[in-house]
Amino acid sequence: MPRILGIDPGSRATGFGLIEGDGAGASYLSSGVIRTSGDFAPRLRTIFLELQQLIAAHSPDAVAIEQVFVQRNVASALKLGQARGAAICAAAVLDLPMAEYAPRTIKQALTGSGGATKDQVQQMVRQLLSLRGTLQEDASDALAVALCHAQQARLSERVRSLRSGAAR
Repeated sequence: MPRILGIDPGSRATGFGLIEGDGAGASYLSSGVIRTSGDFAPRLRTIFLELQQLIAAHSPDAVAIEQVFVQRNVASALKLGQARGAAICAAAVLDLPMAEYAPRTIKQALTGSGGATKDQVQQMVRQLLSLRGTLQEDASDALAVALCHAQQARLSERVRSLRSGAAR
């Protein structure tokens, strides 16, 4: 079963969630939040280094990361993009396969609705991973990214299998 590290990037709080499994079933391994403070460049360094430590400790087979969602504040979007870049680099320097998903795609994969609320997504994360209690929001979002990737990877594999069977 593949291990998938999901990342919900943020310049002050980057969520991570590690699962093992595919779209048919997944098990919870770990989750949490990398908290940063202070000047911006050292925050990016912290995200990069802590994600590298997580990757070294858990050896994921793939990394899935949430794409930037831009609303009104361009400065915030740029900082989020830079935090996302630090997270991507932490996986890229180790040549890990990487996938990116839009927030709407993640919500759709977990709840069946691209307009689902954060509470609905968190409830599905808990249900799919058989978790009790509350999860930190950023950690829950990262687990949702990992679960979305597991489902997408399983679907892609089925499509490849059907195509190769049809080609015979």
